[in-house]
Formats: sequence, structure tokens, C-alpha cells
Amino acid sequence: MAKYDDVTAVILGGGAGSRLFPLTRERSKPAVPLGGKYRLIDVPVSNCINSNIMNIFVLTQYNSASLNRHISRTYRFSSFSSGFVEILAAEQRNDSPDWFQGTADAVRQIMPHLRGKKVETLLILSGDHLYRMDYRDFLKKHYETNADVTISVIPCKESEAGEFGLLKADENGRIVEFKEKPKGDALQEMRVDTTNFGLDAEEAQQRPFLASMGIYVFNYKRLVELLETDNTWVDFGREIIPCAIDKLNVQAHLFDDYWEDIGTIRAFFEANLDLAAPLPKFNFFDTVMPIYTRTRYLPPSKVHHSDIDNAMVSEGCILNGVKAHNSIIGLRSRIDEGVKIENSIIMGADFFESLEELQDNLDNNRPHIGIGANTQIRRAIIDKNVRIGNNVKLLNQAGIDHKDGENKSYYIREGIIIIPKNAVIPDGTEI
Repeated sequence: MAKYDDVTAVILGGGAGSRLFPLTRERSKPAVPLGGKYRLIDVPVSNCINSNIMNIFVLTQYNSASLNRHISRTYRFSSFSSGFVEILAAEQRNDSPDWFQGTADAVRQIMPHLRGKKVETLLILSGDHLYRMDYRDFLKKHYETNADVTISVIPCKESEAGEFGLLKADENGRIVEFKEKPKGDALQEMRVDTTNFGLDAEEAQQRPFLASMGIYVFNYKRLVELLETDNTWVDFGREIIPCAIDKLNVQAHLFDDYWEDIGTIRAFFEANLDLAAPLPKFNFFDTVMPIYTRTRYLPPSKVHHSDIDNAMVSEGCILNGVKAHNSIIGLRSRIDEGVKIENSIIMGADFFESLEELQDNLDNNRPHIGIGANTQIRRAIIDKNVRIGNNVKLLNQAGIDHKDGENKSYYIREGIIIIPKNAVIPDGTEI
């Protein structure tokens, strides 16, 4: 298997992650838990490892402590390997006194760290997408077409095309035009014959637009030149890519498989719940290209007198008399008798409470970490280390779309109840 020593991957950790708040209240976007035991960052890093790309930088500047901890504990390559997964947090220097101002500016600011790395090709990825891709196919297209820039695109329908940056390519796959979220006539002008990219006639009629996935392969020297063209350019989509299309050989690489931008609460919620479906759109049970994460050496989960259906249950859980349907049960979840969970994500806990701590909770009338007896939860996201008491109802029966709860103990976004990390919900609470 070829090893791409001259290819370096840069994973963009994103900004403040405001669209995923409050899940990003205490962590960066790539560190948000996924599927009960993973984190968002595990997806692009695993794709790199499975593609034999072992030189990986992760860029971040907000709440990076938990992400840094996860990376350092998870991705330890052999001492006989030159590979690495390294966090590059925004830093202030004499020649660069500002924080990252955008995707392109973030890459511009970390360029000093790439000098001396013998980088010839830079693979730029996003830290909040759910998909499985062999980047070797991406690189092959880049090299075969002698491209300066190659952009991964996904065919899409007219109903969804206006939410993406759209690309127009000729019959040879060379990109000739880019428009950011066009509407009306501008949208119709971006139609492409996608049969040129391998779709059959019926598929091409249904999906005649090419949406940018925000994933790029750059010739390193050409990228340096583009970034030096104008130091006020801070974004790839708005500034760098249009300039490259005008001056360079920019190619489209078609990706026709599952891909989801999970940068919003609703997208995150729906993508997670789909993982528990009998035939999920994204399958973690893939032996060829697995998704890696931190090894925790937890005991198997224990389930007593429970009704669990269309659910994923992670390691280290204790479920006693629980009814859970269409839900994700995360690591170390402790859920008591009579609890009903429906269409919800329970992220679990970072640690087990000892017997002494559990007794102290009882003595002080404080809920344990987990979910107390006879609690009902529907369409909710329960973040890590949350303490939910007995007889609690998290149902949003009033159908509220958006609300910040008293003392920031809960939030509602797009009708979904979110209990933030470390929150305490007393016995009998109704939301």
C-alpha cells in the first residue's frame, strides 16, 4: 500500500460552533460526541488513516482542551513511524497578531508549521462532516489531471442545491464557475450534465447540481501563491476558490455516497438517530474502513428487564428496567427502573461514580450521574455527566421551538430539548 509521505492533511476545527450550541458550550465542535462513543473529529482522522495519510494537523481555537486531550490519548502512532495527529491551536505572533479569521486564514497562519515537512500536496478537510471516503481516489484524480486544485463535489437535487456552494464543470471535469448558495435564475445557471461524472440518465435528471463538500486537494506551491495574492482573503469558498478557478487548473472529484454536514443541532440529532436504524445511511460496522476512537477498556454493558429497540448501547452502561426506542445510549450511562426514552441521544458520562459517591448522593438528596427512576425523555439530547432525578419529564409537550431555560439548565433548539454537560435536573422537573 502506497504511503503518502508528501501529503499532509489539515482538518479545520471550525469557529465557535454557535450552530451546535450548547453542545459546544464547553468543547470545540470537532470534540462533540457522536454515536455514543466517538467524537466528530474521529471521522476525518479515521478517513485519513484508512487512506494511508498519516501526517495530520487539526486546527482549532475555541474550547480546545477536550479535543486536545482526546487526540493525545487516541492517536499514538508507532515510534518507528513518522506519522502524527497534532493539534494546532490559533496562536498570536508578531507577524500574525489575530485569531483565525476564516478557513483560508487559518491555513495561512499555520503555514510556518508546514515548512520543512516536504509537503507537496495539502488535503484540507472539515471537522464536522459525517462520511466515509478513500482519499486515495481523490488524490488519484488530482494527480491524473495535473490539477492545481481538486474539489470534492456531491451531486444534489434542486430542492437542496441552494443551501450549498455550487460548482459548474465542463465535460472533462474542469471547474469553470463557482457560486455561493445561489437562488432563482442564478441557481438554474449552475445546472450541470452529471452523466459526465458517472451518473446514469435518471440520476442525472434528479441531481443536476454539483455541491462543494468543502474538501480540497491543493498543490502546496499553488496554495501558497493563492494565499499570498491578497492577505485580506480569509475564506476558501468566497475568495480562494473563485480566484483559483480564474487562474489555475481546478478539477471536480465526484463523491456519490452518504455525506452529511452535521453543523446544526437538527442535522446532528437526525444523523445520530439514523445510526441506530436497521439499515443506517452511515454504518459504523465497516471492517474495511473502520472509524477509530479512544480505547477505554470499559466493562460490557448490563441490561436487566428492559425493552431496547432500534438503539445503540455503548460500553459500561447499566440499564435496569428501561424502555429505549430509536435512541443512542452513550458510554457509562446509568439508567434506573421505569425510565422511558424515545428518539433521544444520551451521551453518557466521562467517569463512573464510586459506591461512596452514590451513597453521598442519596444522603444529600442529589441525583446520581445518569437518569433517575420513572423519568420520561422524548426528542432530547442529554450531554455528558448530567444528573437527572426521579419522575422527570423531558417531553416539550408545549411544542416550543426555541428557548433558554432558567439558570441555563436546559435549552430548546428546533423543538429538541438539550440538557447541557454537567447539568442537574431535580426530581419531578417537567420541561
